[in-house]
Amino acid sequence: MAFASVNGITISYRLAGPEKGSRLIFANALGTDMRIWDEVVAALSPRYRILTYDKRGHGLSDAPEGPYSLDDHVDDLLGLADHVGFTRFGMVGVSVGGLVAQRLALRAPGRIAALVLCDTAAKVGDDALWNERIATVRAKGIAAISSSILESWLPQGYRERRPADYAGWRNLLERTPLEGYIGTCATVRDADLTEAVSGIVMPVLVVAGAEDGSTPPDLVRATAERLPKARFEIIAGAGHIPAIDQPERLVALIASHFEDVGHV
Repeated sequence: MAFASVNGITISYRLAGPEKGSRLIFANALGTDMRIWDEVVAALSPRYRILTYDKRGHGLSDAPEGPYSLDDHVDDLLGLADHVGFTRFGMVGVSVGGLVAQRLALRAPGRIAALVLCDTAAKVGDDALWNERIATVRAKGIAAISSSILESWLPQGYRERRPADYAGWRNLLERTPLEGYIGTCATVRDADLTEAVSGIVMPVLVVAGAEDGSTPPDLVRATAERLPKARFEIIAGAGHIPAIDQPERLVALIASHFEDVGHV
């Protein structure tokens, strides 16, 4: 665990893998932190130099008053990449982390060798959905919506098969700083890359969990179809965050993609 001062806030991050390995950065979902990637990082770190981090408002990073724009998150990521000396890297983003990855690919295409977009889309939800969530969380806290969020995140039967893990992910979600959660809800509400994503020119692997209730496969596929160099894959039995419930399959897809594009 390490910390960096970036854009006037403190960002928590970790580095894993050989110093001379090809660079990868992972960006996490709303209401989570870098720990969602632990099993994926463990599998890939023998080959890759991997940066994971807590985006602003999450984990041990600062949670300044929001709302946060998508470019705030991109600025944080670019500043952190510069801090650790990652000039060119592969990028993996899930959910809002995937929106950050898309915007980064448009703003700084020379920094990204290849891209993996996991359970995300160019536009996720509408103003009414996000404004209602913000109002509910502001009035009642994240615990008021955590059950419905987890149902949309995790595949059917996960709670019964893995009750302790389910409780742990609930704890992670509910302990997200309130200002950080609300600020990042505003990020997703205000982000619309529908027309812009066709300008992402590097090779992209787009992954959807077959049982994702937050960004269903058809929504994810629609974004893939707008990308000039996209390959679309569905992970059977996976929910919104395959790094949690199908890490082995996600690792295989990520490794195959980066090997295919020569980022090894």
